[in-house]
Amino acid sequence: MKITIFGATGALGRECLKQSLDAGHQVTVLVRTASKLPNELRERATVIEGDALEASDVAKALPNDTGAILFAVGVVKGSPDNLCTDVTRHILEVMDRTDIDRLIWCGGGSVLRDEDQITFGAKFVKAFSKLFMAKKHNDKENQLALFDQHPDVGWIGIRPLQMKAGPKKGSYRVGYEAFSGMSSISFADCAHAMVHMLQDDTWLGKAPIIQY
Repeated sequence: MKITIFGATGALGRECLKQSLDAGHQVTVLVRTASKLPNELRERATVIEGDALEASDVAKALPNDTGAILFAVGVVKGSPDNLCTDVTRHILEVMDRTDIDRLIWCGGGSVLRDEDQITFGAKFVKAFSKLFMAKKHNDKENQLALFDQHPDVGWIGIRPLQMKAGPKKGSYRVGYEAFSGMSSISFADCAHAMVHMLQDDTWLGKAPIIQY
């Protein structure tokens, strides 16, 4: 499958890129600085330098024969407000006028869904994030609201808790089970789930939690 990855230079995005290539997909990435990609990955992918906040650059990275998109853009210190939301808006605009019908995106566990088990732990995660990680929480909240406005788009969200470095185990829980501030997942396993979702409709139009 021909796929495009946004956020490929981050910890999650690099895992998405590596695992997508290893799975035999033809991968295009849009990055601001190509040199941030490891050589062994850069040589196996089609690399387009540009800014995902520019609609024209997003369009260049999404030719009409693209089969699916992986969204792994992360919010860090210094990121613009609503980074993920604005990039997503550009992607959806392209999807609206092309045949691209699959978008797998990574959100955050602090944004709650009606299907969640709203335990004390879940409430703590949301309150903590709103207080100490407001930029990231607000962006992910706005991004999910944007997806909810596009039920006709084939999107699947995944909401990790405390992503961290670690091996790909291939064993984790995806769904709406109870979670807390102690829940976690490795970048490698979050990427593993996202790559699997490229060809799995189980969670179409849903945004489950991923955790060990």
